[in-house]
Amino acid sequence: MTSGLWERVLDGVWVTIQLLVLSALLATAVSFVVGVARTHRLWIVRFLAGFYTEVFRGTSALVMIFWVFFVLPPAFGWQLVPLWAGTLALGLTYGAYGSEIVRGALAAVDPAQREGGIALSFTPWQRMKLILLPQAVPEMIPPFSNLLIELLKGTALVSVMGMGDLAFSANLVRLALQESAEIYTYILIIYFVIAFLLTRSMRGLERKLKAGVGKTPKKKADAAARVPEGSGVS
Repeated sequence: MTSGLWERVLDGVWVTIQLLVLSALLATAVSFVVGVARTHRLWIVRFLAGFYTEVFRGTSALVMIFWVFFVLPPAFGWQLVPLWAGTLALGLTYGAYGSEIVRGALAAVDPAQREGGIALSFTPWQRMKLILLPQAVPEMIPPFSNLLIELLKGTALVSVMGMGDLAFSANLVRLALQESAEIYTYILIIYFVIAFLLTRSMRGLERKLKAGVGKTPKKKADAAARVPEGSGVS
């Protein structure tokens, strides 16, 4: 493959990374806002948050991209550039899945922790900020890591808008070379490398967050469990 074609592929990698970062930031914000809203004491807040979650989980991300890029502009008289249209569609779609992760993690916190916050006369926001989230966030990292990988793979859908992401660039190179096996093998490897780096980064973040709330890392806990009693090891 010539240097010019490699440059096109690398440009596609950069566009994919931009889209991944922007849509992940939007999805994270949506996940926490909607996830926390689903635990709210007011039923109308829970209903609206649940309605959003069900709508965006029950619709295709591809159709959502078409809707944001092709349907909304004529209706409202404005046009989003492909990058922002893809960010909006993917962020809102995957944010709906992330909101369930947040809701489940918050629900898994020991009820005694909530009761302790009430006993200390903490406001609901103080209980959420000082008690619930510090314990729930480390448990969110593994499912969020999986969701981030799914989001990475979902970025390929924006090629339907003609956006020059990795998948779109790969198709142009394939047409130029008339060789599918070679170029798509390269693209698979590139997606795998990005996903691997994301996974390792999320694991490091998980260890750091769990250490921050006083949880013993698994390896150290296993080593301590193997020390026989009365061995004199402290």
